[in-house]
Amino acid sequence: MKKHKNICAVCVVIVCAFFAAFTARLVDWQLVEADRYRETACASGAAKESSEPVRGEIYDKNGNGLVVNRTRYRVVVDGGSADGAGLKSATEKLSALLKKTGDGRLKPDLKSSPDEPYVFAGDIGQGSVGAVAEGIQDLSGVSLEAYLVRGAAEPTLAPHILGALGSVTEEDVGSGEYGLNDRIGKFGIEAAYEDELRGSGGEKLVFRGTGAEEIKKTAKRGNNVWLTLDKKLQETAVKSLAENIGAARAQGEAESKLYSEKGRGEDCGSGAVVMLDTRDFSVLAAASYPTYDLNKYSLYGDYYLGLTRDERSPLFDRAFDGEFACGSVFKPCVALAALGEKIIDKNTEFYCTKYYDYYPSGVVECMHFHGAQNLDSAMAHSCNWFFAETGRRLGIGRLDNCAEKLGLGVKTGVEIGESGGVLAGRDSADWQEGNTPQAAIGQSDNAFTPLQLATYTATLANDGTRLKTHIVSRITSGDNSRVLEDHSKPAAIRRSSFSKKDLGIVQNAMLGVSKDPEGTAYPVFGDYKISVAAKTGTAENAGSDHAVFICYAPFEKPEVAVAAVIENGAKGKYAMQVARDLLDEYFS
Repeated sequence: MKKHKNICAVCVVIVCAFFAAFTARLVDWQLVEADRYRETACASGAAKESSEPVRGEIYDKNGNGLVVNRTRYRVVVDGGSADGAGLKSATEKLSALLKKTGDGRLKPDLKSSPDEPYVFAGDIGQGSVGAVAEGIQDLSGVSLEAYLVRGAAEPTLAPHILGALGSVTEEDVGSGEYGLNDRIGKFGIEAAYEDELRGSGGEKLVFRGTGAEEIKKTAKRGNNVWLTLDKKLQETAVKSLAENIGAARAQGEAESKLYSEKGRGEDCGSGAVVMLDTRDFSVLAAASYPTYDLNKYSLYGDYYLGLTRDERSPLFDRAFDGEFACGSVFKPCVALAALGEKIIDKNTEFYCTKYYDYYPSGVVECMHFHGAQNLDSAMAHSCNWFFAETGRRLGIGRLDNCAEKLGLGVKTGVEIGESGGVLAGRDSADWQEGNTPQAAIGQSDNAFTPLQLATYTATLANDGTRLKTHIVSRITSGDNSRVLEDHSKPAAIRRSSFSKKDLGIVQNAMLGVSKDPEGTAYPVFGDYKISVAAKTGTAENAGSDHAVFICYAPFEKPEVAVAAVIENGAKGKYAMQVARDLLDEYFS
């Protein structure tokens, strides 16, 4: 009897254990791992469809699209939704239809997949879209699908600034934020604002037979970036650079042949120009020549290889990264520093004998024998003798201090990559006092970017207060309904520490450069309808001299500042003409 009870107890325990295990398994299936099992069950009868992230667009200040997403159409065949005979018939009809509408060139892919949809014909023409949409209505498993293609609206307009996309790295994928097939910004605005532009893809399950959908992840379009660039001004900058560089080279080749000597501009082939709004230091135009086609660059291949082999280095951004000897455009800085330190005043005169030989081992040659010169005449005539002596008395330390305040030899703060420039003396390990006269006329080690020169000019126009140079105006949501960030308010980098009197003296001296009949900018700006404060520069270097020019206008109430550099341009008129073309467009 006792033995029988024990057997019953064991059986009860076994049964209870079985039901406990079964209950635990049910809890695991239906509660703990419910989502995973549901997804697995659904997946067996559904197709998972993923949508690629849609990047935000890039606009100029007026809303003109610079980098945009254009809608294209493709024919997609789902091999798993039709039998072999039906699929063959459908593809034959599609081929005939595309040939009839003019898209037979697309060479449709006649291979089918039993499980996955595939692109039968991509990027069909607009004329084919309607015909294809109507013709596929009775074709099982065939659909017309819209997709986006990203590209520059005018691909040669501002490639160095806009930037391009490229493949992700192992580090990008390892971060968990990118997939192996994703694209990422590599330089320019595309890289600097990657987090804003990129967006995120979506994912959904489409149940076979019913057509029902379950959204697993909602796609989010990237935000849009608005630049301070003005499309029309940018177009003018690109066109004018090309024309004037070509003209400088043509004249140089003619003169070189006529006089049987080099260094007359025959080697001119590149340059850059930047225009800033002096009221907020926003970049209105920034062009580097030679330019290139951003859309072709993004495809790599032979076009990209050709760019890398071009001796003119078209991929190099001369406007923001090019460091050039500046020549005499440095002289307003020398004048302002010397006035502030009481080294000279408005009426101080030095006598120009053409050759400044205070340091016999470092003679500075002037363009002419100018005789007695004060600050106004020395600025207008660009007298090297006057500024060499002023610089010697001032000393390199005080000169560099003033240059930094005006934005030379320091980064401007622009949102994409830029070079910091080189200040003679400050960045030289073995500086000698005898080098200072050369530095004071913009030679020696002085080398600045066109962006820095434009910032320097805008600072002079802004009575010595330097603002943060910027090229991004605002960030908006993907549908432009909301402003997420506003960058339009100018930020002061350095408040003016110069006296109004000293600034006024230098500004008026710069006005004389264009208004004095003997001023170096008078041939181009003497008859200009708007008063322009300016300074010309000729910078010695290997090959023909660089032609450099800075200006701001209107003189009475400044709105814009321009800095132009024509590499190996030899003649200053070509850099001046680029600036005049931009002023013409701005004030038109």
